[in-house]
Amino acid sequence: MTDFVNPFRPGAGHKPPYLAGRVEETQEFAKLLNQTIIMQNMVLTGLRGIGKTVLLESFKPMAQAKGWLWAGTDCSESASVTEDTMALRLLTDVALITSNIKIPGAEKKSMGFNAKDSSESIYLDFDFLQQLYRTTPGLPSDKLKATLMFVWRCMKPTGAKGIIFAYDEAQTLSDHAQESQYPMSVLLDIFQYLQKCEVPFMLVLTGLPTLLVKLIETRTYTERLFKVIILRQLNNQESRDAIIKPIEESPNSVRFTDASIELIISQSGGYPYFIQFLCREVYDIFEQQVVNHEELFVPIDALLQKLDNDFFAARWARTTEREKELLVLMASSELGEFGIQQVVNLSEASPIKSFSKSQLSQMFSRLIDSGLLYKDKPGSYSFAVPLLERYIKRLQLTL
Repeated sequence: MTDFVNPFRPGAGHKPPYLAGRVEETQEFAKLLNQTIIMQNMVLTGLRGIGKTVLLESFKPMAQAKGWLWAGTDCSESASVTEDTMALRLLTDVALITSNIKIPGAEKKSMGFNAKDSSESIYLDFDFLQQLYRTTPGLPSDKLKATLMFVWRCMKPTGAKGIIFAYDEAQTLSDHAQESQYPMSVLLDIFQYLQKCEVPFMLVLTGLPTLLVKLIETRTYTERLFKVIILRQLNNQESRDAIIKPIEESPNSVRFTDASIELIISQSGGYPYFIQFLCREVYDIFEQQVVNHEELFVPIDALLQKLDNDFFAARWARTTEREKELLVLMASSELGEFGIQQVVNLSEASPIKSFSKSQLSQMFSRLIDSGLLYKDKPGSYSFAVPLLERYIKRLQLTL
């Protein structure tokens, strides 16, 4: 029996075998790479499963090919606990790419018992950067500005075009006014200051749609500081390419039927994660059917049940019964975006106990915290989980 290698990868952030679509987004990033003086940074936002992390990773080799250095990681809430932890995050990331750079004119003497006078070079490593940060007078933002300015003075002779600081899951960043800590504000202020000083350090942030709301609330000039790209679902042709191209190049005999391709496009809603998930399952099913000389058939009900269990069920289980009623009401309305008064009106016209404005305000806040809703603009809310309304409707059919 031939060994079948399934080319599809539905893991979080896993690079798909073929990156479909995203041509315009890639072109926009290419424009930013051509900046000599940084006038715009980038925010890449969209729902889970839309391919933000994968696209960000595809940007890295593009940047490096243009002479940029790349620093960054996944953001965590711990990075923005205080202004000092934000500084620690930036210094840690920049040190990873500067540790082999000698500081011009800086040497330390080394004296051995039987050794002649010698000197050792000092490098731009984490220990040096942390010491420079600590000994620079002023607030954390002053210390960080001075330290990063020094980094660029040392880097400039190397011929590097600049540094891109890329942070995924950036919606976890926040200020803490009650504790007089403003790490997110410091991050934005630092990059605005450096770019005004013509230091080519660019900031690229990716995250859920709440990221954009947070940025605007933190600093009013955010919209001028960033090129905002909102990732949408793949269209039919892009979805088809994501399905077909990985298996066109495969030496295995498994091929998708036209009917299965249309089914995957329809059920995935154009979300790259769901395309990868369904394709991987269908590929495995077809593999067995080919080996057993059976007619190719997709058990879509079973696949959707597996998707529900793997992707939706845990999120749904964390909601209260009253929150479930609210989510069912919103999913059945097919409005897409919801205002509080709209939902009040829907509840009054439904058989369930109606919601008051104050109740909805509190419930929306909890559902945002749990990652099921997001506030996309003042007074407007949307589902934060892709195709959640389809899952809710499937649940209702089983009750």
